[in-house]
Amino acid sequence: MKATRASFGEGLAELGREFENVVVLDADLSKSTQSAKFAKEFPERFFQMGIQEANMIGVAAGMSFSGKIPFLCSFGAFLTGRFDTIRVSVGYAEANVRLVGTHAGVGIGEDGTTQMALEDFACMRSIPGMAVLSPADDRETKAMLRYLMDHKGPAYIRLTRQAVPEVNKEGYRFELGKGVELKAGTKAVVFATGNQTGLSLEAANALESEGLDVAVVNIHSIKPFDSELVQKWANKVPFVFTAEDHNVVGGLGGVVAESMAESGASARLIRIGVNDVFGESGTPQSLYEKHGLDAKGIKARIKQVLS
Repeated sequence: MKATRASFGEGLAELGREFENVVVLDADLSKSTQSAKFAKEFPERFFQMGIQEANMIGVAAGMSFSGKIPFLCSFGAFLTGRFDTIRVSVGYAEANVRLVGTHAGVGIGEDGTTQMALEDFACMRSIPGMAVLSPADDRETKAMLRYLMDHKGPAYIRLTRQAVPEVNKEGYRFELGKGVELKAGTKAVVFATGNQTGLSLEAANALESEGLDVAVVNIHSIKPFDSELVQKWANKVPFVFTAEDHNVVGGLGGVVAESMAESGASARLIRIGVNDVFGESGTPQSLYEKHGLDAKGIKARIKQVLS
């Protein structure tokens, strides 16, 4: 198990060795975002901007227009706090900037409300042309980074502080906008993203031992989104669940709801996430239990609906 922020730090250093046009900017959080690994190897291509995220975003945009591929790192909550600057300097300008938001969701624990990104999907996916990515594990994080070396336009990557299990098999290949079917099922399907993917798979495996066959799909791309895959499952099973460590408003659950409504799917949708409240301080485990985001909580919610 490994936190996707740790995978990011390792993958970023690997890219630095291979691509001389990769540059990294951080807002005084390089140890937390794991960009310090890149800084140690390539100090001449690392820019510690201090606690001035808006300036960092503008500098990164300028660098992108000079042929660089900038990875701009901070906590997801602090990046979305500069939404207006991202909207204009990166989105409207179609800058080739990679925004990296770590410490997403209530899973960061004791850091509390001010540092929990619970609105970042909603904000970032509203910007035209912005790719919004949420890797489920180590393999997917590193595959995403490699893909982003060729991607044209802005992208936002959401990463975890806590360790997550491997859910993707060896030889995994990342495809933008294409969900990954991890487990088959006939009673229901769970569309999960980020750290909720492994927990949803754990819950589904536990349900299977009780005779409830539930499918799990990894949605690593919030935008562009795999509507075709959602519609396939929404016309195949009677219940569709979404699981995310994000506000249920505007996140994965919202994207799936939009897709199902537009296709006229008859399945019922149940969103599992933070139910439109602010986060709070507590251990990651206690917060996941409170919001029903641990494997036990996901299992109980699915079982309640299917019973």
